[in-house]
Amino acid sequence: MLKTAIEAAQRAGRLIAERYPSERRFALKGFRDLVSDADTAAEAQIIELITRRFPGHAILAEEAGGPDAAAGEYTWVIDPLDGTTNYVHRHPVFAVSIGVLQRGRPLLGVVHDPLRNHTFVAHRGGGARLNNEPIQVSAVPTLDEALIGFDWGHSDEMRGRIAGCAGKLLTCCGGLRVMGSACLALAYVAAGWLDGYFQAGLKPWDTAAGILLVSEAGGCCSTLQGEPFQVGEPGCLASNGAVHDSCLEILQGALA
Repeated sequence: MLKTAIEAAQRAGRLIAERYPSERRFALKGFRDLVSDADTAAEAQIIELITRRFPGHAILAEEAGGPDAAAGEYTWVIDPLDGTTNYVHRHPVFAVSIGVLQRGRPLLGVVHDPLRNHTFVAHRGGGARLNNEPIQVSAVPTLDEALIGFDWGHSDEMRGRIAGCAGKLLTCCGGLRVMGSACLALAYVAAGWLDGYFQAGLKPWDTAAGILLVSEAGGCCSTLQGEPFQVGEPGCLASNGAVHDSCLEILQGALA
């Protein structure tokens, strides 16, 4: 399964990278929520490979839909192009995300950045790797030294809440970065390139691979209420662990 996930992510990555310089064909599927021809083509390619090799497994994909993420023994959770708004605007921050859940729990995950040829891989109990080299979360000890990533979400209401969180964090952390790709941000936390990341409007395909990368790299993931994070929760804080409680305290105060 892991070999198939890597192969599928890298194949999809080649497709979206090849189309990256071309004229964009996209549509709005929701408020501030884009889908491009590259999304649907890459997703179809991924689904075809998984279905052929694992015909009995369930598939939940961003564009095609599918069963509940906790349904069945194995569920593949796919985001063929996380960061479509970036992609459409030629902002070079996007990735392919493929996770496999076993009875709802992350079993393996792959996040592939095709422009940088970065393939982040994790499997439960086996650690996290980037291009076959082990990775781990940062050793930054305090929030005032930490670089924290976040994303806005789509709705005005959500953006207002996140703006409040960002305003509070700005005076307490070393810096803030908006990513535009949740799965890539989580991979960056796992690699130690970000010390934390939060979002309040996530979908299963945003996190199925990324939260496993963070936990296998020695980090921590929780809901924005401080409960253990499960795929399907809308709000998530991922961190190196050391800055988690102090970041969570600020977020809870801002969201209250």
